[in-house]
Amino acid sequence: MSRGDDLQSQALTKPAFSETQASALVESVFGLKVSKIQPLPSYDDQNFHVCVSRTKDTTDGPTEYVLKISNTESSKTPELIEVQSHIIMFLRDAGFPTASVCRTKGDNLTSLVSIDSGSEIASYLVRLLTYLPGRPIAEIPISPQLLYEIGRLAGKLDKTLEKFHHPKLSCLRRENFIWNLKNVPLLEKYLYALGQSRNREIVTQVIQLFKGEVLTKLGDFRECVNHGDLNDHNILVEAIKSAPEGATYHVSGILDFGDMSYGYYVFEVAITIMYMMIESKSPLHVGGHVLAGFESVIPLTPVERGALFLLVCGRFCQSLVIAAHSCQLHPENKEYLMITAKTGWKHLQQMFDMGQEAVEEIWFQTARSYDSGIAM
Repeated sequence: MSRGDDLQSQALTKPAFSETQASALVESVFGLKVSKIQPLPSYDDQNFHVCVSRTKDTTDGPTEYVLKISNTESSKTPELIEVQSHIIMFLRDAGFPTASVCRTKGDNLTSLVSIDSGSEIASYLVRLLTYLPGRPIAEIPISPQLLYEIGRLAGKLDKTLEKFHHPKLSCLRRENFIWNLKNVPLLEKYLYALGQSRNREIVTQVIQLFKGEVLTKLGDFRECVNHGDLNDHNILVEAIKSAPEGATYHVSGILDFGDMSYGYYVFEVAITIMYMMIESKSPLHVGGHVLAGFESVIPLTPVERGALFLLVCGRFCQSLVIAAHSCQLHPENKEYLMITAKTGWKHLQQMFDMGQEAVEEIWFQTARSYDSGIAM
């Protein structure tokens, strides 16, 4: 979703390239002949699915790409996008199903293009990635085994990124980044978007608990680089048709590294649990399967486990409050912005009403069942 540090300014700078302009970018910057182009949903950047014609020079290359045009605010931090691009390539080399990053005609990973809008000249960073196959897991019935595999994938991703080095890696220390899980208290200035409601009361309570019971323990958590947005639309799967019990699925793509930042192992698993709950018919049981998968790679410490409930609640609050705020700024993008809200408020209220102890009992008992080889 690639959203930045200041919501107000970013929300007003989403690119608005036409399909004709986007096609011209692909041809002028990357030297590829576009045969078909169509927009893809996005938060505050602009994405296009691009098909290109083969030429005598590209007889064996890919024919499908994603053109990513960063908003003007993100385009002011090219070092951040450069690091993200290198991480995508690093993970692909390590065997993860990430895209390939295409180089420009000038052999760069990005290009800064300037457009005269009449009133001002705006600059946008442009990238081209290979198009990944598969369907978002939001579109399929998700099984406990797939939840386990997604948890394991999240753990392996964080573990692998321990080996990643780049001279500009420190730019991932995004202190006021609204989507870093430690910044849940920053939501206070956007609470107005909820009006006076039970939802607002719950978010206010979560923020207060978060300040007292999570922020005070950050020094006890193990730090790492987080993907930060392993949601049900950023993980692609493909069916394995030969499976004996009908179609089962494997992960075929990991998308959108725009929310990467320094965080903690427990942040990654909490974020993944929250997003996997969105489409589930039994959301409270999701956490145990994801946790078991993650802990098969990185076992959490007792302090990290103890913070998991509030971290999941905190991520629900981030997603729901920021969506409500963004809808007021961009009502035309409401359908995309409110994807999480369709079930998210209900899940958050249910978790909060049950309380930490009851929810943890479900999660931890489910996770323990994998130790005995009998997954619940």
